[in-house]
Amino acid sequence: MTAERNIKLSIAFDGTDFNGWQRQKHDVTIQGEIEKCLATMTNCQTDLHGAGRTDAGVHADQMIAHFSTTSGISTTAFRKGLNSMLPYAIRILAAEEVPLDFHSRFSAKGKQYQYSLYTGEVMPPTERLYALHAPFYLDFDRIRECLDLLIGTHDFSSFENSGSRDKEKESRKGAVRTIMVAKVDNLDKYRYNFTFIGEGFLRHMVRNIVGTLLEVGKGRRTVNEFGHALQAKDRSAGGATAPAHGLRLIKVLY
Repeated sequence: MTAERNIKLSIAFDGTDFNGWQRQKHDVTIQGEIEKCLATMTNCQTDLHGAGRTDAGVHADQMIAHFSTTSGISTTAFRKGLNSMLPYAIRILAAEEVPLDFHSRFSAKGKQYQYSLYTGEVMPPTERLYALHAPFYLDFDRIRECLDLLIGTHDFSSFENSGSRDKEKESRKGAVRTIMVAKVDNLDKYRYNFTFIGEGFLRHMVRNIVGTLLEVGKGRRTVNEFGHALQAKDRSAGGATAPAHGLRLIKVLY
């Protein structure tokens, strides 16, 4: 009998043309495309387990996923074979054999996300799919004050969309998450990147936070009002959801 193996994949993707990570019956997704290729390579149905679920239009520099197999295909052959079949918007950066108890989601210690803005009047065409066009004045000093309020352990219900916890009931964490880093850096006159590092994130949490921060930056909310929204533990107290295309999963932490 062939021994079971556990294979870990490091995956990068441009999410523009996909309906998110999670396999769906009628839509093209990242997980679905990789699973189809794995089925071709191993000649059997293979379930791929990701470290999380990204929405349609969200990108990733390094998503981690794993699958179990009894195939004797080498990890190098898995990487090369998958890349030969997958669309160019999905690339397998690395494949390695890991212990059977490794789980891409439950073994993770945290994630790092980036949300990008371009504030110039004219959006460069090459950036339109990877940054939110925000051609208006933003008070980044006030935004940074709000970011400081996010550091630590909080109930983020005000920035949570439905579906966040459908498979996390056993964790009993509810909407409580710990954020270690929340900052914004200006790369040049018009380009800004928000960075969020936390032990976990709720559905749309980063996008909802960014959308609310933009309201503060535009003067539609005060820093105190942002703090009250965080403390309210009520989604209706938070701001709009920022578009998906500005969001990028940078890496999963183990």
